[in-house]
Amino acid sequence: MTELAIVGGGSWGTALAIVLASRFKHIRLWVYEPDLVQRMSSTRENDVYLPGFRLPANIAVHNDLPSTLSGAEIVLGVMPSHLARTLYGQMAPHLTPGMLIVSATKGLETGTLLCVSEVIREVLKPRFDPPVAVISGPTFAREVARGDPTALVVASADHKLAETIQTAFSGPTFRLYTSPDPIGVEIGGAVKNVVAIGAGVCHGLDLGSNALAALITRGLAEMSRLALAMGGQAKTLGGLAGLGDLVLTCTGQLSRNRTVGLELAKGRKPEEIVNSMKMVAEGIKTTSAAVDLAKRYSVEMPIAEQMHAILHLGRAPREAIRQLMERTLKGE
Repeated sequence: MTELAIVGGGSWGTALAIVLASRFKHIRLWVYEPDLVQRMSSTRENDVYLPGFRLPANIAVHNDLPSTLSGAEIVLGVMPSHLARTLYGQMAPHLTPGMLIVSATKGLETGTLLCVSEVIREVLKPRFDPPVAVISGPTFAREVARGDPTALVVASADHKLAETIQTAFSGPTFRLYTSPDPIGVEIGGAVKNVVAIGAGVCHGLDLGSNALAALITRGLAEMSRLALAMGGQAKTLGGLAGLGDLVLTCTGQLSRNRTVGLELAKGRKPEEIVNSMKMVAEGIKTTSAAVDLAKRYSVEMPIAEQMHAILHLGRAPREAIRQLMERTLKGE
């Protein structure tokens, strides 16, 4: 594999381009903002989403999807989940059956409640049945770009595809494990962001380490219940794409979703928080989808329900925590 196209030039897409530059002869990175494309091409730095990291010479920055995708062997989607359907629709005429599609988006589509890999198949199926893999795990973009050791999961129902991506992407600081469970990997990657908002609330209210540990543990139980109800595997949620990503997002200073929770605990309104952020916090939109999925599959997800109430129903963060603690007593 020598030709890689990356669609999405935020912090994660840029970090992936940097870490994968040594693995491919040519990488074409599609960035939405034309002015940012010009600056990145001249300064070799993403000064908006990942400042301080230089783009290797074999990364070409584009604002045009046809030229980005032309000749690509692997197409790596790193767009926010709410833009996935639109962008894959625009990409569809330029994708061919020989291209391998990989999604690095962590989120669910509101309304349809589909995982992003399902959105990709739905959009592309009128043309061809695409081979799709997903990658997820405990990854902060700045640490990946810096070359810090990172391990994550590539999942696909097609084991050969997962192994192909594993071989193509793995390097000295970037290690991939294969999984046959894309549902578990995608649900873990999406729902952990919801729990991380709760972790930020706990920290912002100064509720202590006991509360945070309980929230992470019970959050993992919610993630696992939903994933299993949807056909995922329990071991996936106990691995890098489940527990690993959950711990990182709930405790790391670089977590955008944890930051949302911290700001909510200060009394700021969700709209105000969103408008003040340069990058997308996926957990805000995923919260509604997670609650709707829980209803569809008759799964209890009290943490997700309370985060939804804070974000969308105006419930005070401290009241949400009180309601979690006063739920009907039961066995673990």
